[in-house]
Amino acid sequence: MIFHRTLLIFLFVSFSCFSSFAQDNLSKKERKAQLIASQGTRYFIEGEKNLVLDDLEKAFFYFQKALEFTPEEPAIHYKIAEVFVKANQAEKAMPYATKAAELDSENKYYSLMVAEIYTNLKQPLKAADILESLTADGESNQQYNLDLASIYLNSSKLDKALVALDRAEQFYGVMEPITMQKQRIYLNQNNLDSALAEGQKLVESRPGNPAYVMNQVEILYNNNRVDQALELVFEEITKYPNQPELQMAAHTLLKDKGEIEVSNYHLYLAFASPDLDPDVKAKAYESQLTEIKTQEREILLDSLETLMKASSPENADIYAAMGERRMQDQQPEEGIEYFKKSLALNPKNAKMLEQVIIGSFGEDADFDEVEKFTIMGVDEFPQNPEFWFYDGIVKSAQKKDEEAVNSLKKAIELNTNKNSQLDQVAFGSLGSSLYNLGNKEEAFANFDKALELNPNDEQVLNNYSYFLSLEKKDLEKAKSMSDKVVKRFPDNGTFLDTHAWVLFQMKDYEGAKKFMDLAMKHEAEPSGVMLEHYGDILFHLGKKNEAISYWKKAEETPEASDKLSLKIKEGKYHE
Repeated sequence: MIFHRTLLIFLFVSFSCFSSFAQDNLSKKERKAQLIASQGTRYFIEGEKNLVLDDLEKAFFYFQKALEFTPEEPAIHYKIAEVFVKANQAEKAMPYATKAAELDSENKYYSLMVAEIYTNLKQPLKAADILESLTADGESNQQYNLDLASIYLNSSKLDKALVALDRAEQFYGVMEPITMQKQRIYLNQNNLDSALAEGQKLVESRPGNPAYVMNQVEILYNNNRVDQALELVFEEITKYPNQPELQMAAHTLLKDKGEIEVSNYHLYLAFASPDLDPDVKAKAYESQLTEIKTQEREILLDSLETLMKASSPENADIYAAMGERRMQDQQPEEGIEYFKKSLALNPKNAKMLEQVIIGSFGEDADFDEVEKFTIMGVDEFPQNPEFWFYDGIVKSAQKKDEEAVNSLKKAIELNTNKNSQLDQVAFGSLGSSLYNLGNKEEAFANFDKALELNPNDEQVLNNYSYFLSLEKKDLEKAKSMSDKVVKRFPDNGTFLDTHAWVLFQMKDYEGAKKFMDLAMKHEAEPSGVMLEHYGDILFHLGKKNEAISYWKKAEETPEASDKLSLKIKEGKYHE
């Protein structure tokens, strides 16, 4: 605890020689005393200089030298004590501080130094004794009652703390920190009436300030005095009808009593005020979402929403609340749009960001749009592996493979094996992007890591087997993986196409045609890759005309390979 001190300035004035005659008339004893005083003063000044410079060792040396010349000078004892206090050596400081106070009992700063040292020595009640002496000495020292009250509070001497606070209140007048502290003490002592009386002082001293009324209401409510709290609220509403905080209090109290219709009326009045904090509106609105869905609730929410839009048209919390309602009503697209508006105003909401990102994935996902939010995620939460993961997945879908690799590797690094599902999917996606970049061995190594974590991941099994088939490498392994997938998903055209292509590379053309027939059957609009594959298989089965027909169909799609035109032109297969 640090007590208030003013800077002590000590002036040591040596007498000048007015004339050689005056000097001649000084006795030998007087001249010696004058010399001693002069030397002590010089040492003291040097000590002060070094104390200001925080050179405590030199300061102590000079003050000690000064003390040798004037051992009964209280200022020197005080300064030595100050040196030790600054050096966190309270026990060494104490003898010097008490000596200074003994030598000059009228100097309150010497006493305050002693009190501070007692506090540092964990003897607060001894410090309190000194402050009691100071505050008992007239009005000039009443400001120390707050320090005294703090000591008593920390020492659990609540009654003494109240006395000190009462004295402080007499000195300063009614002040929020003092009154609120007294109120807390009374509540701690279960003296509710005295606590309320203290709160009433603030209400009366600051008429029209709803915060003090709300404090009273909260105390009454927490002590099961709902009717008394309502009485106070209505009394204040009569005086100040435009204070939305009071309307919100009436809403809460009436709702607690089960008077829902009147409660909602006061909620509406509160929302109608432009002075009600948008955050309070958003929370109250969301609170209504937890109620049972009824026609009355929906009408109320519609009216509250209209008021919120009018009073706070651009507020992140309000957009978020309206988004939650849409999500609850199974309107995810509208909900996501409100969440996007909220994030545009306040992007520091990780949960909402994740909702937007995940909610934006789908068959017709606009990955350029989703990427805006994955970038927002990694910018706002750079240590969150999930956002790097989402960013990598989106960039992989956009064919931004180099960026995808960087983001996925960062996700794995930050994840540190905490979320095995994230690692597993990240390894699989990383494998695909690495293969697209030509890093084939690293790609296959990542596929293996993904399958170690989940041997049945159909996407990894499919992609891994397809890439192996393109490389004509480990075809038995590729066949085993794709066979596992088509057994689990016999109606998936993409998986059937992969298995057919693996069989094609193994020169099992009949088997390849069987699975490609199934793939074509289950795809309403086969991709250019599938059409070309089917033509390649037919060509190897000796069905050249049919093969060319499918190659021409493939040529009309955006997925045509660079060899397709040559196949059609020459009427033969080219790898």
